[in-house]
Amino acid sequence: MATLPNTTLNEITQRFAMLEREMAKGLEHEVYSKLAAEYASLEDVNAAIGEYRRAEEELQGSRALLNDPSADREMRELAEAEIDSLKEQLEVLSGRIQLLLLPKDAADEKGAILEIRAGTGGSEAGLFAGDLFRMYQRYSELNRWKVEVLSASDGEVGGYKEVIAAIRGKGVFSRLKFESGVHRVQRVPETESGGRIHTSAATVAVLPEAEDIDIEVRPDDIRIDTMRASGAGGQHVNTTDSAVRITHIPTGIVVTSSEKSQHQNRARAMEVLKARLFDMERQKADDERSATRKSQVGSGDRSERIRTYNFPQGRVTDHRINLTLYKLDRVIEGEMDELVDALVSDHQARLLAAVGVEDGV
Repeated sequence: MATLPNTTLNEITQRFAMLEREMAKGLEHEVYSKLAAEYASLEDVNAAIGEYRRAEEELQGSRALLNDPSADREMRELAEAEIDSLKEQLEVLSGRIQLLLLPKDAADEKGAILEIRAGTGGSEAGLFAGDLFRMYQRYSELNRWKVEVLSASDGEVGGYKEVIAAIRGKGVFSRLKFESGVHRVQRVPETESGGRIHTSAATVAVLPEAEDIDIEVRPDDIRIDTMRASGAGGQHVNTTDSAVRITHIPTGIVVTSSEKSQHQNRARAMEVLKARLFDMERQKADDERSATRKSQVGSGDRSERIRTYNFPQGRVTDHRINLTLYKLDRVIEGEMDELVDALVSDHQARLLAAVGVEDGV
């Protein structure tokens, strides 16, 4: 049975009790808010520690009863059954506490910027990019998240060459951050008369939505150009110079937005630029902290094929965790929780293993 260090548990419960006492003193709003945020972050683990300690006490009591020579056989049998049950309960609680003690990704509770681009496969890749975007839209609807398209370039026969959207809601990034990578589709295109299966690809990038406090963009570091907007096939052509292109000079990052309002384009382009710069800073920090054992899932490496959607067989396979589900029709309709939960669990297992290595376990 896994055991937890009492010193760590004691520090958490003592800190939690101290925060509770301090918050009852009638502090200034700013100080109170800071303490309340830490209190909330410790609430779940403190409750789990309480359950763990109560189960430990019950286990000691049952063991004492089992070893009591004055207890009759029926009482001893009852104590033995309780011991087995309490050991299982402690094992579950220990695992829950270890997960709650894992380092938190500060961006997990943020919204996200979703970027999807058609890859190899011509017009079929554009259609697939459109399918992926609708999948994430429907998943967002199921989670009551709001989706706002920031910019889009239509595909030749439908779908998108590129689409960028902001997804806002509680915990968006924590659920979508493992979607970054190359997504591959295998299916028979509608234009294929011979029934041959074609393989196409699209790339997905999920960036945590940056706030002003996260990243500062100096006016001297950017160049803003306005240009005439144009739509696919000559449609929606704007006769005014409304499209906006922002170039971040230090990094060379270029962001464009070409909706009807120049003011709105500037705001949207800045939003995407900040998200990309914020993601760059996160990646840099992550590389510095864990350069020798950076995992594909945790690193957000977008160069590898991460998932295949095989329509003839009705299956979706995530290659990082060797998970295959024969429910492609439901996944593509936004029922992604089974995939997402498996990726989150795998990531947590990797973190636990890494903590074990660092602690010499």
